[in-house]
Formats: sequence, C-alpha cells, structure tokens
Amino acid sequence: MAAAPLSARSVVLSLLLGSHPEPLSPAQLTRAGDHFGIPAATLRVALTRAVAAGDLVRADGDYALGARLVGRQRHQDEAVEDAETAWDDAWEMAAVTVTGRTGAARAALRELLTSYRLAELREGLWLRPANLSRPREYAGDPVLATFLGRPDGDPAELAALLWDLDGWAAEGRRLVDALAATAEPAPRLAAAAHLVRHLAHDPLLPSALLPPDWPGALMRSTYADYQGELRDLSGVN
Repeated sequence: MAAAPLSARSVVLSLLLGSHPEPLSPAQLTRAGDHFGIPAATLRVALTRAVAAGDLVRADGDYALGARLVGRQRHQDEAVEDAETAWDDAWEMAAVTVTGRTGAARAALRELLTSYRLAELREGLWLRPANLSRPREYAGDPVLATFLGRPDGDPAELAALLWDLDGWAAEGRRLVDALAATAEPAPRLAAAAHLVRHLAHDPLLPSALLPPDWPGALMRSTYADYQGELRDLSGVN
C-alpha cells in the first residue's frame, strides 16, 4: 500500500532535511512544491508556520533548517553515510549513577542516549559496540559513569538481545520495495520519508554482529539515490 502524501509543511521539511547543501531559495521550494502538487499559496503558509515554530530560519532570503532539525539532519546523515570505524570488540557503556531524578530528566537522558544509538540492557545501564566514528559527547553528562569494555559472552547474542534486528531488517526491506514501487511524486516523497526515518534507527552495528543479508547498505544507497532526485528537482548541484 502506497504511503499517504505528506502535508505541505512536512514536504518542505523533508526537502531541506534530504537535499544537501541547504538552504533553499523560495524559488527552489516553490518549484519543488509544484512538483509535489502543492499550490504556491499553500507552500508560503507552510513556510511561514515552519519559521514561526523554529523548524526553519530565514538566511539572506533563503530558508535553512532550525537548530533542532539541524541535529536531526546530523543524526539522519550518520545513518545514511558510512559512520563505522574499525572495531576492536570494545563496547561503549553508560551507567546512570544518580537517583531521584524527575520523569522529564529521565526521559531527556533516554532520548540523548538513544540518539547516540545506545540500547538499554537493564534500567540505567546502556551500551553498544564502540564502532562509530562519532565522539561520545554524552560522556560529559554528570549523571553518567561511562566505560569501554568487552562482554564475556557472545557479542552477537548480546546485540540480538538489545535490538530487534530481524524485525528491523524485515521492515527495511519492505520500505525499499515500497519506494521502488511508487512512481507518483507525492507518495514517492512520503515513501522516502518513511525509509529514512526507519534508517535513522539503524543501530549501525559491526558487520560481525549482524544477521545475514542485512539491508542497511541497500537502504542507504536507495535513499542516497532519492536524495539525488531531490537535488535535481531543487536545482542544487
């Protein structure tokens, strides 16, 4: 079943999240909006509301991502690009050392650690293989004690316990097939948006810990091809 078309605002944000480099001019966005069946007046309203909400900012008359979405784009790019470095079997570990925190503080820390692609083994203990080239900036959080270590047991079994790898892979293959089967511009953009959102949750594990026929590379190349379509559409080289 084809993905439902995105709203005008979601189209604008998807264009800026997926088309590099940004910002984009009003003319580029209007041309892209026309391609996706969005009237110019509707697009202008979506842009105004996105700026008011802080999702976009004006830069010399053009539109750029706001601070929150810049962080989301960075996380998205990490999933789309090759973020892996050589792995020496070490794991990153973060243990919460402070009790009595508010629910909001616990939720914020959970969001932070999840954004670094750590998974929770038990309450307050987060870990992942130390195979990513990004810095461990979460290590500066005052409620955490952080370590590098190696599990005594089978690391592949530990990875399968931390992440639903088979489920993620099956959904990834379905989304690749859905994008390939979608030709109309608006539903195609929606299918690509679903694909990259799912890809953003790729744990980016070392290949030795992944099930056979892992679709991560296929998903990345599929979305990279679609980004090329967006750049061509927006006139960005």
